Amino acid sequence: TEPLSLDQVPTHLVVVGGGVIGLELGSVWLRLGAQVTVIEYTNKICGAMDAKLSQRLKQILTKQGMKFIMEAKVTGADLHPPPPQRGSSPQVAVHYESLKEQTQSTVLGDKVLVATGRKPFSQGLGLEELGIERDNQGRVKVNEHFQTSLASVYAVGDLIAGPMLAHKAEEEGVAVAEILAGRAGHVNYDTVPSVVYTWPEFAAVGKTEEQLTQEGRKFKVGSFPFSANGRAKAMAATEGMVKILADEKTDRILGVHIIGARASDIIAEAVVAMEFSASSEDLARSFHAHPTLPEAIREAALAVEGRARHM
Repeated sequence: TEPLSLDQVPTHLVVVGGGVIGLELGSVWLRLGAQVTVIEYTNKICGAMDAKLSQRLKQILTKQGMKFIMEAKVTGADLHPPPPQRGSSPQVAVHYESLKEQTQSTVLGDKVLVATGRKPFSQGLGLEELGIERDNQGRVKVNEHFQTSLASVYAVGDLIAGPMLAHKAEEEGVAVAEILAGRAGHVNYDTVPSVVYTWPEFAAVGKTEEQLTQEGRKFKVGSFPFSANGRAKAMAATEGMVKILADEKTDRILGVHIIGARASDIIAEAVVAMEFSASSEDLARSFHAHPTLPEAIREAALAVEGRARHM
């Protein structure tokens, strides 16, 4: 909330953390004219999202002017006397250590956004008095029916395990209401979409290549760039691509990853397809109006079998 309520555009915004919130808000202020520097502890941005597309988004944001300091640990910050040309407003000196080179450095900024992740707000709710169990991250433990260790108390949303997303919390609330009404409330966590609202947007549902490789699951990959999509060309928004991962044997769609204009809207088609256990061939055989951005999904599905038409 704080970086959305600034009364003027910072000259230089330093963002600590290259995850979803840091990138989204950094992207907003970058487009409004601020210089933006992101300091990230790991060697990739976007957290657990697809590594190759995360790298692609980093390249796009770098081209837009965002600067990245990777594999660096912030060690502290303090006010720095302002240079004469900046008037009376002090700058903030953010100190960091390179994890590779073990060297100490400092970057100066007008504002510093600390976006190193979120944690559940589970303190002060009376959970201890009721004997409701929490895990080592402070999240409330629940069973498959969202019951806590006190059977008459249920928990959903950011307070329990899983992605801290509004639509995930909403579906869990619906599921609990259905369970209380004697119905079979259920949430399919394999089809919860995630979106990074930068520009272009980055949206994903299902497994990443890294997860499938770690699981030892064999899969096929189909990808298609927006640079070959007619609508994207007409919009002058050709950065990005669609990538589809499908099971090598059954062709069932296992994951869809999109960087591009309106990716947050386009991903809905992939969510529905995966909810019905669709194959990449199902998508490839489905009509898509021309010219539209979702045509790139069909082309990526065709590309799973090497049949993309517009490349």
